[in-house]
Amino acid sequence: MVEVIKNISEWLKIQKEEIKSDKSIGFVPTMGALHQGHKSLIEKCRKENDIVVVSIFVNPTQFNDSNDFKNYPTTYEHDIKMLEECNVDYLIFPNFDSMYPDGYHYKVIEDDFSKKLCGATRPGHFDGVLTVVMKLINIVKPARAYFGEKDFQQYKLIDGMCKAFFMDVEIIPCETVREQSGLAMSSRNKLLSEDEIKIAPIFYKLLKSDLDLNKIKIKLEEASFKVDYLDETDGRRFGAVFLGNVRLIDNVKK
Repeated sequence: MVEVIKNISEWLKIQKEEIKSDKSIGFVPTMGALHQGHKSLIEKCRKENDIVVVSIFVNPTQFNDSNDFKNYPTTYEHDIKMLEECNVDYLIFPNFDSMYPDGYHYKVIEDDFSKKLCGATRPGHFDGVLTVVMKLINIVKPARAYFGEKDFQQYKLIDGMCKAFFMDVEIIPCETVREQSGLAMSSRNKLLSEDEIKIAPIFYKLLKSDLDLNKIKIKLEEASFKVDYLDETDGRRFGAVFLGNVRLIDNVKK
């Protein structure tokens, strides 16, 4: 059974007194509302490490839209069940005050790639992401931490941060897990209506097509999407769209 740790000092005591120094810790940070994409990260983590730690923390500092934060799905009972099925050892489940004793006065900022793609229209988003991930890695002290490639920009920024600050952790990218329709699995998919779920896979199909970005934008808008951005960089095609009030992101190799 997964051991739920709500107090960071409790985890630090467990880590010091109960986890042997020769045991490797693998870490999967999440915001909950777990799905098969998360499960694939946890399963890979389980195969490659002695101890598996997952965190659930809906991090308010990475939301530049307060309504988006309030509406973010929470499925705690479901999440616990999945963690137990995956044989997770520990769940770190902190509150805001324990994660931000400084009130978010101290933060990690990257001033180049974080301003592009998702960062161009979500000011402060990646400051919040990098800050909370650095905190969590410093708390958990894993040998390896696992991130999905659906959030490829996030993965690259976290990997870059860990290298820039000489953090003793290996950041492991994991392939995007998709629905049968091709739609990238995301906690936000739970917020889509039945009609929107039928439309949503068009995003991935167009993104991986041979059409140029301008034609993709036109076809997405014809299909009721509002395009946030489409871009190609470093051998990947990136996109973010709104379907109703739900923001979806994806990327594919080109």
